[in-house]
Amino acid sequence: MARSVQIVFDSRDPAALSKFYAAALDYKLQDPPAGYGSWDEALKAFGVPQEEWNSASAVVDPQGRGPRIYFQQMDTPKPGKNRLHLDFNVGGGPSAPLDERRKRIDAEVDRLLGLGARTHNTVELPMRSAAEAGEYWVVMQDPEGNEFCVQ
Repeated sequence: MARSVQIVFDSRDPAALSKFYAAALDYKLQDPPAGYGSWDEALKAFGVPQEEWNSASAVVDPQGRGPRIYFQQMDTPKPGKNRLHLDFNVGGGPSAPLDERRKRIDAEVDRLLGLGARTHNTVELPMRSAAEAGEYWVVMQDPEGNEFCVQ
């Protein structure tokens, strides 16, 4: 049986974090239910108190290939390092020359910094042999401090 997967983030501000990931992943905010022009209109019609309108948000892949990402409001602080993180694979894979991968990764890091991410650290492992081209990736944090890697 085929299963679909949804990734869930606990978040202080679901609306803001969903906008960050929509831009970072080339996703879009999930459309409101049919018959409603906006989520505000739908939530009002459903009788959800306005102070609860930012209790959740979701982004989806407009191409329908990637998983839905759901952001739920939690008032507990982030306890430490993530047990799960996303990897943004932009470097072209291990067969691409290291200098080329580094340029692609650095360009993506610059774009994500412009969206509100922060750089946590950079990892570079030198080439060990002609068959092993070396490694390079950047660990970043989203606006709420959740780690993710750009490789």
